[in-house]
Amino acid sequence: MNLSTFFEHLDEVDELTFVLPNGTHVPPHFHLTEVALVTKKYVDCGGTQRDEQVISFQLWSADDYDHRLAPCRAYGIVERAQEALGFGNLEVEVEYQSDTIGRYGLEFSNGRFLLTAKQTDCLAKDKCGIPGAEPAKIDLVESSAPSCSPESGCC
Repeated sequence: MNLSTFFEHLDEVDELTFVLPNGTHVPPHFHLTEVALVTKKYVDCGGTQRDEQVISFQLWSADDYDHRLAPCRAYGIVERAQEALGFGNLEVEVEYQSDTIGRYGLEFSNGRFLLTAKQTDCLAKDKCGIPGAEPAKIDLVESSAPSCSPESGCC
């Protein structure tokens, strides 16, 4: 879900409900402790440099059981962060504490925000020889050596 869609859904609800992938709810007394612009620059296993930016909401639950974050208050928090950090209509992900800090995608259904499981993936399947992907083009070097060594040029 991108930021503009999140804002649209905030306008549809009277209270904020977040549901984890296993069906349990984030306790209703959660806090929105961070709104961040997360930039990730990396090189995938195929050697391609990539840039990724997302907006991250960090949800945290404390012992103040009477706390309830109203949708209009959440809107204001996110809007202030957007003005300060200058991010546009990027995808939103949510951080929430489980066994470790979990990162989730975000969807909306039946008046509730659904935290969705995120998966790792190989972004260079064609270069890694993953079945079903475009075959990698490999330059073969003939060698009379019975095994591969760094000096042979085959690996």
